[in-house]
Amino acid sequence: MTVVSDAVDAIVEQWEKERPELTEDLWPVQLIARVQRAHRFVDRELKAFCAEHGVESGEFDVLTTLRRSGPPYALTAGAFLKAAMVTSGAITNRIDRMEAKGLVERVRDGADRRTVKIRLTERGKELTDTLMVNHLSNYARLLDGLDREEIERAADLLRKLLELHGDTSIT
Repeated sequence: MTVVSDAVDAIVEQWEKERPELTEDLWPVQLIARVQRAHRFVDRELKAFCAEHGVESGEFDVLTTLRRSGPPYALTAGAFLKAAMVTSGAITNRIDRMEAKGLVERVRDGADRRTVKIRLTERGKELTDTLMVNHLSNYARLLDGLDREEIERAADLLRKLLELHGDTSIT
């Protein structure tokens, strides 16, 4: 019998009670279910943060992806598709909304007019710079109660898990 301290412990305890023969096989639930629950929690918090600042979380992703790409803060739609793992229709709709807000613009490549890049506008860059400072403070708030060593240990373990499954690049 486990000591119940969170929802995952309660789930494991319920399975141990209902299917005691599974007790030795429930160990993956301890991590995977917590990662899933943490993802939902962080995603909910990110959406609330973005809403407070007048952007959607997908728009924030586009803004920060462009900003961290460095000058001229422009990427092709194909580069976004690889990084964001969304459909081309979804990225097109997102860029359309952001263009209407004056945050990004579509520009044709001078060398190859068939290539269209999405570029951060000056307004988009200024908003992103402000948002990023607030975003980092918000993330720090979410981790309040954990010390730096615990955070680094958890990050190292999650990095190792992602590497084991081939998630080693954002492109």
